[in-house]
Amino acid sequence: MSIVSHRFRKQIKVRKTLWVVALALLVWGMTSATPRIQAQAAPAKVKRKVLVMTEPDYPYILRNGHFDGQVRLEATVQPNGNVSHVECKGGNPMLAQYAAQAVMHWKYAPGPAPTLEEAIFVFKPDNR
Repeated sequence: MSIVSHRFRKQIKVRKTLWVVALALLVWGMTSATPRIQAQAAPAKVKRKVLVMTEPDYPYILRNGHFDGQVRLEATVQPNGNVSHVECKGGNPMLAQYAAQAVMHWKYAPGPAPTLEEAIFVFKPDNR
C-alpha cells in the first residue's frame, strides 16, 4: 500500500468524522432552539356548589309534542362564579338550547380558578 492511498484513506475518515460531528451539532442545535410549547391549562374539574339555579324553559309545543330526553352540558365557570361558556355534551339539540340558556344564568360559589362543571337535565312532558 502506498503512502498516498494511506493518506487518502485517513482524509476520508477525518471527513466522515467531521460530517458526523456537524450533523450531530445541527440536530442538537435544532432541538435546543425549538421553542417549548406549553398548552394552556384546562380548567379543573371540581364540583362547585350552585348558588343560583334557574330552570330551563320547556316550550309548550315541545312538551305537547312529547319531545323528551336527557341533556348533558359542560359549563365553564369563572373564579367569580359566573358561567362564561356552555357546551352540549349529549342529548336532543332542540332541548339542549333551552338547557344551555338556563345554565348561562346560573351562579356558582367562587373558586380559585376556572372550572368545568357538568349539568344534566331531564325533560319529560309530564313534569309540568
